[in-house]
Amino acid sequence: MENKQYTAGDFKSAAKVTWCPGCGDFAILSSLQKAMAELKLTPENTAVISGIGCSSRLPYFMATYGFHTIHGRGSAIATGVKVANPELSVWQITGDGDCLAIGGNHFIHAVRRNVDLNIILMNNKIYGLTKGQYSPTTERGYVTKTSPYGTIEDPFVPAELTMGARGNFFARSIDVDLQTTLDCMIEAAKHKGASVVEVLQNCVIFTDGVHDYYSDKETRPDRTIILKHGEKMIFGANRDKGLVLDGLKLKVVTIGENGVTQEDLLTHDATEADNALHYKLALMHNEGLPLAIGVIRNVEAPVYDQEVKAQIAEVQANKPQRKLRDFLLSGETWEVK
Repeated sequence: MENKQYTAGDFKSAAKVTWCPGCGDFAILSSLQKAMAELKLTPENTAVISGIGCSSRLPYFMATYGFHTIHGRGSAIATGVKVANPELSVWQITGDGDCLAIGGNHFIHAVRRNVDLNIILMNNKIYGLTKGQYSPTTERGYVTKTSPYGTIEDPFVPAELTMGARGNFFARSIDVDLQTTLDCMIEAAKHKGASVVEVLQNCVIFTDGVHDYYSDKETRPDRTIILKHGEKMIFGANRDKGLVLDGLKLKVVTIGENGVTQEDLLTHDATEADNALHYKLALMHNEGLPLAIGVIRNVEAPVYDQEVKAQIAEVQANKPQRKLRDFLLSGETWEVK
């Protein structure tokens, strides 16, 4: 069995998938199973942890170890799993409500500590499981069950929150773009440390079409840019648009106009430690700028669970007490007669 080549089907459980027909979660589940197969993971060395929400049902549909935990606590429990067994490939499945509201504090500290978790954040900008309340990513003015006259709050941007928590890996995709989602998951798993993959996911019941501006197949090439490390920032249906810096701001230019050549365009460097440009790229979603998808940031840094393991080994090596009995008898002792 050691040489078995696993396929996506090997990561599918026998459980019936219970999401609503047409839900974007189906595509994300399929991409995850394909990613695990391509990464040559084994089901017995993989754990999928979730909190509460529609997205958090996913562990039931995986033929791996899994833990459907409590609301907002997925990051904390996934951290415990990884620290206890650093050899496991640990995936946290979460939604915009579970992760960024009640789970927000756990999320930012898992990212800050740089625990080696693969966090898949499904963002449909609504609480779907509990029937349509606005979430931390719902846009200002959006009408929901709990904001019948429109929300009066500004939303979190997951990329902004991740980088603000000193995150070293952030990627973004759209549920209908299965190839980019697959690529992001594979790169997230290869990254050592906390990796966050935001997938813009459609809820057919409460926010149907909320991502259409970017997900529509006909207009997607002109409204999104797939960032690839080491490549020029080019996009557009005709591959004739690109990004440059105009002072401190990003600007869209057309190749061939006003003397602009491909060499004038920015080259994506996902490994740059300074997150200033990554931050600008991740926040593009207005003023005529495309939405950045793909791996935006991928920087090496000390990994929490590896540091814990190394520290324990160092302390053990320098301790003369190798057994519990030795430890108990190492201090002041006395006999009772």
